Amino acid sequence: MKLEGKIALVTGGARGIGFGCASQLARAGASLVISDKPGSKELPGAAEAIRELGVPCLAVEADAFSREGCEATMEAALAEFGTVDCLVSVPAFNRRESFLDYDPKDFEDILQSALLGGFHISQLLCRHLVEEKKPGKIVFISSVLARIPNARCVAYSAAKAALNTMMQTMAAELSEHHINVNSIEPGWIDTPGERYHYNDETIAAEGKKLPWGRIGIPDDIGHAATFLCSDEADYITGTILPVDGGYRLKHCRDVPEETA
Repeated sequence: MKLEGKIALVTGGARGIGFGCASQLARAGASLVISDKPGSKELPGAAEAIRELGVPCLAVEADAFSREGCEATMEAALAEFGTVDCLVSVPAFNRRESFLDYDPKDFEDILQSALLGGFHISQLLCRHLVEEKKPGKIVFISSVLARIPNARCVAYSAAKAALNTMMQTMAAELSEHHINVNSIEPGWIDTPGERYHYNDETIAAEGKKLPWGRIGIPDDIGHAATFLCSDEADYITGTILPVDGGYRLKHCRDVPEETA
């Protein structure tokens, strides 16, 4: 999978899954634009780490959840590189709470981050690609929770399910322009967000219960995103790709009770 000469934009690229995707795209030879929220402490270091892989990297501070922030990101990318060939749209956050107690504002904010933020940046990029008569690659980071009900995640699951449907509608419409649009559904990935809820001991113990025997890491998602952005994935569009180490299958196995 070679991406030399390609420009990749990763929103939410300063840490976690976003940085895993950006670094793997860079290792495949792509030049990078990574965005993160204004005032991000991780963004400068993430950009420098990508440059150390031997490719140019533009760091952009912008609100990826808003139209204005996405416009600013695209403007900066085009000013620096003249075009963008592929997008990995990552930003989202979760608030775990019971449905009966869920704060309506949190629900709206999560939809804004995962769904509307993805709409804004992808529409802006696709308008550019169509205007330039260029093919392109769009990859949304969804979640296995889009299809697996999980208590206390009502807003996140709803947003990611809607993201998948939006992706497939986009894929149908954009096929005539040879713009591939796909989603990746990570399972349980060891990210800074997970570390707010779980410690090393819990993550290690829970990882052993998964079919693959471990929690996923951001690079696992980065490898899949790199493939979907490559020429090797030219004939793949409208597809939802789980990258979860078998998370969806963990209750389907015949295993001893003490290890389940």
